[in-house]
Amino acid sequence: MRTNHAPTTPALSTVAALRRANDLLGRIGSLEVRLARDSGEVAAAQELRHAVFFGGGDSAPGARDVDRFDDVCDHLLVVDQALPGRDRDRIVGTYRLLRQDRSALAGGFYTSGEFELDRLVARHPDRSFLELGRSCVLPAWRTKRTIELLWQGIWAYCRRHDIDVMTGCASFPGTVPAAHAQALSYLHHNFRARGDWAAAALPLRRTSMDLVPAEAVDMRTALAGMPPLIKGYLRVGAMIGDGCVVDHEFGSVDVLVILPVETIAGRYIAHYGPEAERFAA
Repeated sequence: MRTNHAPTTPALSTVAALRRANDLLGRIGSLEVRLARDSGEVAAAQELRHAVFFGGGDSAPGARDVDRFDDVCDHLLVVDQALPGRDRDRIVGTYRLLRQDRSALAGGFYTSGEFELDRLVARHPDRSFLELGRSCVLPAWRTKRTIELLWQGIWAYCRRHDIDVMTGCASFPGTVPAAHAQALSYLHHNFRARGDWAAAALPLRRTSMDLVPAEAVDMRTALAGMPPLIKGYLRVGAMIGDGCVVDHEFGSVDVLVILPVETIAGRYIAHYGPEAERFAA
């Protein structure tokens, strides 16, 4: 008598469910933060980036912000499950994540084109670096809850991949550093990375951030003129590199962010950590 045995491989639906669970890095209400699952979702993230960085409300349908780094990066997505349509139509925010062990496939880090990041990495051969970049969120979702979810997702990702240091460019709008004199000077005088963590803008691209003497910097004015993303980095313990870079392509003034995981303030780990641990495995 012949016996029919159950198949030993999981059903496709089970595999898909496991993959979805593995991609998920956090959840708050209807918002989820997870990694892009396919090329279609990466393309949707690139379209969102183009709309935010270049298009305003007039971005041509299908226009994408694309470069050579995209193919080797993980793409963190904020997805609002309360919106109609496919998952790719519900993407409201994105962050690009480039691990050090993948950076060689793209010829290095994106940030190395503006700052002396390679020297910083070389001084810390026992540490694993993660570059954060291309951060953008649609205006209606630029809330504290979305920022908290992004940090929860980044923290879970760092735990999952044993990341020691986060770094990358953060931007002020426009191409005139003097328009941000108070904020840039505040960063220069109070948050400049020193010692083994020191890193400067490339000499041919560097513009000084020391635009106002320390005693003339007004903290309230400086913080009021600082993008929320940069203030968020400072709150968790980030340092800032020496000098800024004007990026004419993106119409921005860029600063270098350096955030060793060990320096993240304990109160923020207590806040983001327990929930992120659920998604870090």
